[in-house]
Amino acid sequence: MAEDSGYESILCVKPEVHVYKIPPRATNRGYRAADWKLDEPAWSGRMKITAMGKMAYIKLEDKISGELFAQAPVDQYPGTAVEAVTDSSRYFVIRIEDGNGRHAFIGLGFADRGDSFDFNVALQDHFKWVKQESELAKQEANQSTAPKLDLGFKEGQTIKISIGNIKKKDGTSQGGAKARPMGGGGLLPPPPGVKAGGGVLPPGAQQPAPPAQTSTATVLDFGALAAPVAPAQAQPTQDLWGDFTAAGSGGASQTSTKSGWVQF
Repeated sequence: MAEDSGYESILCVKPEVHVYKIPPRATNRGYRAADWKLDEPAWSGRMKITAMGKMAYIKLEDKISGELFAQAPVDQYPGTAVEAVTDSSRYFVIRIEDGNGRHAFIGLGFADRGDSFDFNVALQDHFKWVKQESELAKQEANQSTAPKLDLGFKEGQTIKISIGNIKKKDGTSQGGAKARPMGGGGLLPPPPGVKAGGGVLPPGAQQPAPPAQTSTATVLDFGALAAPVAPAQAQPTQDLWGDFTAAGSGGASQTSTKSGWVQF
């Protein structure tokens, strides 16, 4: 901290302040600036507020040479080291010390009201920071003394994590039943107009006509005609080819029933 390193920071500087001799306070009521000789200050010069660690110092210095006239150490604010008067915001009573254990109370006044406001704010901000630093130090001390939680796994200790809805390779999910197959028994028949293995015809489409069945009664057995028939056994009862008219002079053609062949 700054107190250990001996670093001194400047909090506020005012070029002109006035110092007054004040009468001793007879009662416990506060000081009144009206009781002072405000038109006859005992000393005038420059004021500087510095800080070293938790302590603040009000230093009264000569304007030209910078020689120290008086110094008031402040350990808390508000407190006995700095006290505001009851009848004005531009005057304060401060306790100065000579470093040998002797101290005295003097009146401090500012010619401008804004300078007195800056004086007040500089001391308030410093001791607000001191309070925050003290609270942080207490928290750190409590954390260091508190037992630390051991969150590591002991030897042989395990942990079980349950995760649902994980799909397996066979298409099933953990904790659920197997998927029902698309085909098989138990399914409803297809709606009317659907062929087996086919789809539903759109509305207004015509059913395809079934293929025409050919009659096998009029088909000739050319295999039987291709094989020659012996003359003694061939006894045709009907001429399959009928009578044909020759293309010549108009004579009728003769057919032979002995050989089974037709002559034109």
